[in-house]
Amino acid sequence: MLEAESQEMERPNPSMDPGALRRHRLGNLLQSLILIAGMALLLAACGWIVAGWTGVAVAAVLGALSLAISGRLSPGLMLRMFRARHLTRQALPEAVDAVAILARRAGLEPPPRLYYVASPTLNAFSLGRGREAVIAVTSGLLQAMTLRELIAILAHEISHIRHNDIWVMSLADVMTRMTRSMSFLGLLFLVLNLPFALAGVAQIPWLLVLLLLLAPTLGSLLQLALSRTREFEADLGAARLTGDPVGLAQALERLERRQGRFWEDIFLGSRRIPDPSLLRSHPKTEERIRRLLDLRVETPPFETRDGAVRPRAPLRPTPGRPRQRITGLWY
Repeated sequence: MLEAESQEMERPNPSMDPGALRRHRLGNLLQSLILIAGMALLLAACGWIVAGWTGVAVAAVLGALSLAISGRLSPGLMLRMFRARHLTRQALPEAVDAVAILARRAGLEPPPRLYYVASPTLNAFSLGRGREAVIAVTSGLLQAMTLRELIAILAHEISHIRHNDIWVMSLADVMTRMTRSMSFLGLLFLVLNLPFALAGVAQIPWLLVLLLLLAPTLGSLLQLALSRTREFEADLGAARLTGDPVGLAQALERLERRQGRFWEDIFLGSRRIPDPSLLRSHPKTEERIRRLLDLRVETPPFETRDGAVRPRAPLRPTPGRPRQRITGLWY
């Protein structure tokens, strides 16, 4: 059955606008390359200010080592932190089968394993790469979404895995941290040499000092912009996998309403302080929905039902109540 459905999904999907698809994909690719290049140049500039070309080389070597170490961390560690449980086919066959079909469509073998976190929040995330890739969804998400919307969200996470977004964002995080470290070292050297500058023995290049001061903020803004671009690309990839951009648009709209912003807009209106676009890790939901609907043509989506998600077996709750810690972990 899975083989037949997978072969059916390999055919060209008539429910996607090919022109809009190419336009959005090219735009996302160019934005990602520009942002990564910008972070790399910013890190190189800070390294050069601190120690010339030696500083650039040190930043590159330390960044590569950090990236290699982070890439070896098993997703099992994060799953244990959240006390995630394996979601078996006996409990929710539609979701597990959908992951298998979508993974084959994306060229991922074996398919990512599916886990759930006993939490009322509506969230889904992917971890790991290759054979270690996993997808986790919260029990709140399973209860809130229809089957069509859940499949669209799973396709979004599979698209993240397929495009190596976890590695890309790890690279961005390493470059941002290295930029912050180089900026700190540069400013520390400035403070140590400040008495010589006041005595007229040395001169301080204030433009370079200004760059060191602004570098951590600029690096963080570039990293957030890259995260938003990768979310757009994951939305696009999910629409290509399912042939159903409307399903993901409906899921995003439901998430927006269930997370409280709908009622804030009604009761607070213009008095609610809007989130600055530059400081968001995800794009605005309205823009994501607009782009998804731009891909739509009036043909039925591939075999998805709009019914409720009904587990065949009860999902076991995680023992103990979740609580917030300084590390941000739930348990």
